[in-house]
Amino acid sequence: MDLKKKWFKFVAVIFIPALIFGISASALAAEVKVGALNDVTGATSDVGKDYALGIADAIRYVNDNGGINGKPIKLYQFDYGYRIPEALTKYKLFKRLGCVAVLGWGTGDTEALSPTVTQDKMPYVSASYSAHLTNPAKTPYNLFAATDYSTNARAAITAWYDTRWKKNPEFGKRKPKFVCSYHFAHPYCSAPIKAIKDQAELLGFEVGPDQNVSLVAIDTKSQVLAMKDYGADLVWHGNTTMSVSATVRDAFALGLKAEHIVNCWGFDENLVKLAGKAAEGVFGAPRCAFFGENVKNMDKVVEYAKKYNPGVPLENRTTHTVAAWANTLALWEAMKRADKAGDLTGEGILKKGFETIRDFDIGLGVQPLNYTSTDHRTAGKVSIYEIKNGKFQVVELVDLKSRWPEKWGKEWLGW
Repeated sequence: MDLKKKWFKFVAVIFIPALIFGISASALAAEVKVGALNDVTGATSDVGKDYALGIADAIRYVNDNGGINGKPIKLYQFDYGYRIPEALTKYKLFKRLGCVAVLGWGTGDTEALSPTVTQDKMPYVSASYSAHLTNPAKTPYNLFAATDYSTNARAAITAWYDTRWKKNPEFGKRKPKFVCSYHFAHPYCSAPIKAIKDQAELLGFEVGPDQNVSLVAIDTKSQVLAMKDYGADLVWHGNTTMSVSATVRDAFALGLKAEHIVNCWGFDENLVKLAGKAAEGVFGAPRCAFFGENVKNMDKVVEYAKKYNPGVPLENRTTHTVAAWANTLALWEAMKRADKAGDLTGEGILKKGFETIRDFDIGLGVQPLNYTSTDHRTAGKVSIYEIKNGKFQVVELVDLKSRWPEKWGKEWLGW
């Protein structure tokens, strides 16, 4: 059975109206209901499939380890095909089913649902790491267990400036030329653009014309030629792995001399496989460890991948599974705290759960988590990696909070 068929088998088995993991009949009355939206058939399914597997595996782990202080989680997991109307419909179903929290997916649907989840007081732990969701004065019930897209991009641009541009013979003689490559129409891709250009200007870059590359693009030669005509030194890529790999390959083939920074959903193990030599030297901020890395709790991720999805080879699992575990473990911790405080409601999970978390280490290569009532950015430090000899290596740990304390504290929250 080839990988595509295995994924379709996965879809057929896992995405049914309700999945109950590790729950006995006697425990049903005490179960805690959680919804999950995933993309395994839509425009971001190239990364969404592995994330969905991670959610399912992590919930099994949670239930095998006591659930919510003895109460198991009943997970309702759906593929919504990256369609915002479908996400809104499924969210309404989660409410009718009595879910107390949701593990969400895309930026478009997460931001569209944000006013509703705020009104409903529904904790929504999303795989959208949009900085727009980090200001609790505007989006109090949106959370995630990672540094956001804008923070990651600012850190990656800074690391490139520190480690690459300062060593360039042209340093001090001219400004580095910078462009962004992403799908203009998708909120995920465009979410950090304002912050990215702000950081580029802060570091003294010349910002050139954005290039519109579809999330499903397989030929990006015209956009790459435009970058080449501009004379770009650095390109930031905001799409997912399939189209990013196509762009990087075309850049390599057409002799574009620019170096590359890739957002977390395009910077993964499959980028190396798909782009080959063209991926060498690419920078990124992966937001957590890569699958199988020697970090805290990775043994559990690998163990449950083997146990519950033996048909998916471990070499096909990615950092996106690890990110799913991170979000699940953060929600688990918040729910346990709220339940211990006697308030396992949406508001309790937020106020007595998430917003009590300080320097909490979930492992998985994630910076220790912090959430307060005024700031849901989890950390101000970001590890930047590059691909070297086909492997991911840390380039620099960028501490934005310490380097620009005034901007971090007064300007950058929420964008």
